[in-house]
Order: sequence, then structure tokens, then C-alpha cells
Amino acid sequence: MKQQDITLQGALWLNLAGEKFGSPQHLALLAQIDVCGSISQAARDIRLSYKAAWDAIDHMNNLAGEPLVERLSGGKGGGGTRLTARGRQLVANYQIIEREHQQFLRNLQRQASGMADDLLLLGGMSMKTSARNQFLGKVVAVRNGAVNDEVELEITDGLRLVAVVTHDSVASLGLEPGVTAYALIKASSVIVGTGDDDIRLSARNQLRGTVSRLIPGAVNSEVVIEIAAGVSIAAIITNGSAEDMGLQTGCTATAIFKASSVILGVPG
Repeated sequence: MKQQDITLQGALWLNLAGEKFGSPQHLALLAQIDVCGSISQAARDIRLSYKAAWDAIDHMNNLAGEPLVERLSGGKGGGGTRLTARGRQLVANYQIIEREHQQFLRNLQRQASGMADDLLLLGGMSMKTSARNQFLGKVVAVRNGAVNDEVELEITDGLRLVAVVTHDSVASLGLEPGVTAYALIKASSVIVGTGDDDIRLSARNQLRGTVSRLIPGAVNSEVVIEIAAGVSIAAIITNGSAEDMGLQTGCTATAIFKASSVILGVPG
């Protein structure tokens, strides 16, 4: 079977006080208002209704606590609309963040394109899911193998992850001790273990912690394990497995995943 190209995609949202403050479309609306000086024209340019445009502006104004858009009256053209200084600052900052976000996706894309067929499984993984288990740390060791390299990443004091990636990926991402890198792990790739039995496993990553949340679904449950202060990892397991293991909030559990299940990326 012909191998298909893997394409990574993601959208950047801004949250304020736990609420969605601005979507890419809403920030694009503000940017277009700054260009054309008209809400109706800006809404048409980004394929948004006039009412939806004003609803979005009102929502952002309310959360910001000050106007982001202001009306102009009089003049030869009969007035118009423009961004306030705060609105222009917000758009400028968002554009900087969005450029960094796109560079991060490009770095991940280069790694995914050079890896084996099993990365096709990532086709169903949205950035929201990948961000669910996204860690930022520093590379502390790179060990070369015959085909792949083993990269060790410290995500907090004393807590390390191990990833296995190709030689080309290590070179293209510039992975070496001291480099800042991201680690992404699918929740479905994480196995949950309980008990104190001394069982030897081939999985390189075995992170022990405490169950902080257990969210049952129709078939599967989401298990969130706190593996260090403020650091958690999510796993998706069947409801039957959760019941058999007696999982509940506060119990001890171990998150187990293979080094080959870890995707690495670097900031641009």
C-alpha cells in the first residue's frame, strides 16, 4: 500500500479567565477592520455575517474590559470604524504568537514526514488531543543507536521522558543536551498500571503518580494521573479496565508508554 503523507494541523485560540476570548476568525476580523476601516466590509472579507461580527466584537470587548473597536463619525466618507490602541496591540501580539505556533507545526511536520508507517496513526490526532499530553523540557541526553537515536527529556526536576526517533529527526530538529523541546504523547498510547507488584516491562517510560481525575464515558474513561506537582498525564482506557483495577481519585497509578510513542518538537 502506498504510504500517505501525514499533515499536522492546529488552530490557536486565546482564553481569558477560563473563557474563549478570540478564535483565529475573530482575530482575523479585528485585523481586517484595521486594514479597511469598516466592520461590514471586514465581515464580508472573512466570510462572516454582519451580526456575527458584532457579536464577536461585543464578546471580546466585554472580556477585555475596554473597547477594542471604536466608531468614527463625520468626515468625507461618512465615518467608519477603527481599532483602538488596545485592539491593535492585541492583533499584533496574536500575530506574533500565531507565527510561533505555525513554526512549531512545521517542525513537527518535518519529523512526522521522516518517520515510519506507524505515524499514520497520528492522522486522527488533532492538536487538541496532542496538547492534552504536551510537555516542555530540556534534552539531557542523546544516545545513538544503529538505526534510531534515544533522546532523554527532563520535563521537571527529576522527571524525565525517553523518546526514540530517527537519526534524521535528531539532526533536523537540532536535538542535543541543553536544547528546549516539546514531547507529545497520545492519551490512547498510555497504559495505566496499579499495585506494587514488581513487574518488569519493556516500556521505557513508567511514571508513577496519583489519579487526580477519572472521567467515565460511554465506552472508555479518561484517567488523569498527577506525576509531579502541577504535571499530569492523561490516558484513555476502557470502562471495564477502570473498574477491574478499582481506579478512583486519590489512588496510586503508573502511566506507562513506549519511547516510540513520544513525538518530539522544538520551538522555532
